[in-house]
Amino acid sequence: MEDFVRLNLPIYKQKLKLIGEIQHIFDEVRKKYILLTKEEWVRQNFIHYLKNEKGYPFGLMNVEKTISYNNMRKRADIVIYNTTGLPFMIVECKSTDVKITKDVFYQICRYNYKLGVKYLVLTNGLDNFCCEINYKEKRINLLSKIPNFNY
Repeated sequence: MEDFVRLNLPIYKQKLKLIGEIQHIFDEVRKKYILLTKEEWVRQNFIHYLKNEKGYPFGLMNVEKTISYNNMRKRADIVIYNTTGLPFMIVECKSTDVKITKDVFYQICRYNYKLGVKYLVLTNGLDNFCCEINYKEKRINLLSKIPNFNY
């Protein structure tokens, strides 16, 4: 793991495995080993952060959720559902060498066009941003922290 930057998250013990000569990481949500890339490293650590620090159950998470937008198929990194089965939060993960910019924000907003969630989270493992969407007032509020699971 010497090629991976230390994230601005707690350290979690990850299950790693070589398949051939290629490193893979176990995804607790999809219950399988996934090719380990810099973005996947951020995603898997953020999944553990959401579970262990914020209380979101793995069972309410969907990883790489396919969303149709303008006749194109896109994949949201993590979609979290509430206990009634409605989409509640979208998390967009980038590798540590990708800055969180307005283009990344626009990307997650396109996913949200179909899902209509309450929270949008953007992370590159170093910087984390969370917005709450108030549809009634047509406002987006930047939050100082990601809310704990309580639904």
